Amino acid sequence: MAAQFLRVTLPRPSARGARELLQDAPLLMRLKLALLGGAFRRSPWQVVGLVIACLYGAFATVLLVAGLIAARLFDADPVRNVIIVAGTAVTTGFLLLPLVFGVDDTLDPRRFAPFGIPTDRLAAGLAAASVVSVPAAVTAVCSLATVITWSRGFWLAVLALICAALGFATCVLAARVATAVAGFVLDTRRARDLTGVIGVLLVVLISPLVLSLVNVDWSRDGLSAVGVLADILRWSPMGAAWAVPADTAAGHGGAAAVELLIALATPAALWLAWRALVAHIMVTPGRSAEVKVYPGLGWFGVLPARPWGAVAARSLSYWMRDPRYWASLVMIPIIPVLILGALAVVHAVPTPYLALLPLPIMMVFLGWSAHNDVAYDGTAIWLHVVSGTAGLADRVGRLFPVLLIGVPVVVVGSIVSAAYYGDWRVLPALIGVCAAELLAGLGLSSITSALVPYPVPKPGDSPFQQPQSVGAAAAFVQSFSLVVILMLSAPAIVFAVLGVFQDPSWLGLSLAAGLAVGVLALAGGVFAGAAIFNRRGPQILDAAVRAA
Repeated sequence: MAAQFLRVTLPRPSARGARELLQDAPLLMRLKLALLGGAFRRSPWQVVGLVIACLYGAFATVLLVAGLIAARLFDADPVRNVIIVAGTAVTTGFLLLPLVFGVDDTLDPRRFAPFGIPTDRLAAGLAAASVVSVPAAVTAVCSLATVITWSRGFWLAVLALICAALGFATCVLAARVATAVAGFVLDTRRARDLTGVIGVLLVVLISPLVLSLVNVDWSRDGLSAVGVLADILRWSPMGAAWAVPADTAAGHGGAAAVELLIALATPAALWLAWRALVAHIMVTPGRSAEVKVYPGLGWFGVLPARPWGAVAARSLSYWMRDPRYWASLVMIPIIPVLILGALAVVHAVPTPYLALLPLPIMMVFLGWSAHNDVAYDGTAIWLHVVSGTAGLADRVGRLFPVLLIGVPVVVVGSIVSAAYYGDWRVLPALIGVCAAELLAGLGLSSITSALVPYPVPKPGDSPFQQPQSVGAAAAFVQSFSLVVILMLSAPAIVFAVLGVFQDPSWLGLSLAAGLAVGVLALAGGVFAGAAIFNRRGPQILDAAVRAA
């Protein structure tokens, strides 16, 4: 679309005329507006979603501006602390979000390389054009509202206006630099998937901190905690611009002078970095993913030359190479961290017993992870259907990777958990509960993956990109699977709880019940899933074709 806009807007007689027009920032801003306007030419439901999002953003902006205007009536110290912390968080978000999650840079400098634009003019024009975006617009309005917050004198208002411009420039340039780095370094799909996983992990890992902040008694300790944080952040490049008028209003002129120097130096350094990146990107082609060559037959040469062995080898290859699989594997050990963090913050479970929870939680989700495994094959499932692969071989082969991971984790994890708990008598119960959850989950997954497969991200897509066709059916299958796994594991769990809190003799029964229920559920699920797969092979292939 960018190229089409340039062809329509720029005069065609000479490249010299194109260069003269492209040096003007208004032209690039009009181009950015045209690109944003193209978002409203999509399907009606997407347009409705965009309109709702815009209305929500406008409503949030009105609330923020109203709050900043009302802050003019309060004492300077608490307002200072809140604005410094909030401003630093916003600026840091402009810098980190493109690096962690990646963005599609609609005005990539490479697209302007054929026009021979001088680096300075192009860098300045693209920086100005990046102002034309919803986040930048909201930030600009809120930055101007801080001028009203600090309008407690003429010169203080002038200083606040200068610092608002510096803070806004820092946000815009930080986003430009981060977007350029992300577009250059994260050019390959594998790199983008990796940073997406890291971003989700960071969000999950800071969740206990967020829960801790929620439980702070803000009426008593909140303002002092924010004040300590503001005193630290005001010296950072991300927070200095927001601290200058605040500290000036509080009478800290010396500190405000140093902060002003930091606030001036930060956008200057970001501009130099942005200009250098533009100059480098203009003459550097995008990276291409390395093509890996795997010698030999891999898992196909290790596993038996039987139908189930071939399916198992293909499944193992997927689990090791497909980002959609290893993204879910990475998340499984993180889920207990989130749950235990929440329990520890609210003191819902005594601390000694927390050591017994991570492994059972992991096994629930590991057994559940195969509940939609057929859908990840996509249209490649035709290999199984047209070759007449027996349902039993398909079911057993698909469970092999999960068992290969799960069985050692159950054994080693149970030993580690019992050691941390400090009582080896709980070891049988841990093995029983985890075995029940893992085996029952795999047995149930053998049925659901053949009976009700639902669309998943296509091969090559981000593992976090969900198809639009996923709806109530997928949510029902997911919830139903988790509930049934817990119901089947209930005998082992109940005996384990009785053994921990009442009589240790129940712990042995937990092991027996867990293994018995798990083995029976696995065997029953595999045979039932095999029968369903044999009967519904054409329907499964049809669903895969429609989801493609």
